[in-house]
Amino acid sequence: MYAPPYNRIEERAEIAHFMRAHSFCLLVTGVSGELAASHLPCVVEERGEQLALMMHMARANPQWQSFYEGEEVLAVFSGPHAYVSPRWYADKPRVPTWNYAAVHAYGSVHIMNEAAAKTDALRQLVAIHDVTWLTEFESLPEQYMTDMLKGIVAFEISITRIETRWKLSQNRGRREQELIATALDESGEAGLGALAALTRRHLVER
Repeated sequence: MYAPPYNRIEERAEIAHFMRAHSFCLLVTGVSGELAASHLPCVVEERGEQLALMMHMARANPQWQSFYEGEEVLAVFSGPHAYVSPRWYADKPRVPTWNYAAVHAYGSVHIMNEAAAKTDALRQLVAIHDVTWLTEFESLPEQYMTDMLKGIVAFEISITRIETRWKLSQNRGRREQELIATALDESGEAGLGALAALTRRHLVER
């Protein structure tokens, strides 16, 4: 991913938080020149200094058949984004742009065939997104769970490198960033407040 130095984020805690906040990611794989992509929920785990992704997909999805041990795959995490109007700048002339935040996580994939591992992957998702239903999940009939687990493929991705881009008009200076954040807040469009808040957290010094 193209990212000038002033757009890159290096702080691991912020990257992990971002990935968790935007954990419905795009998994991209490629074998022999053929690309495949699936939109999938994931659980982001911290294992010492390494991050890992716990994921699953339908067994009927042919993408998992292209997984090979040690083969690099890409998980794309997309955050808030918005059109930035030239009207919002103090300095003129300006042209439109698009601000956004994204993480590209590369790593090797490992398929987990054991029923216990599959169950744990699902339990973690439920615990994060629907904790009030967790007790019922853990009480589902054994045969029902066995049948359901046959229909999915669970896997983990050990992340080996991460690329980031927080494109928040840092190259335009602090004053312009503040004006953009204010305009985003005042737009009234759903979701743009998150980009405004992110911009304010990354104001440049001048």
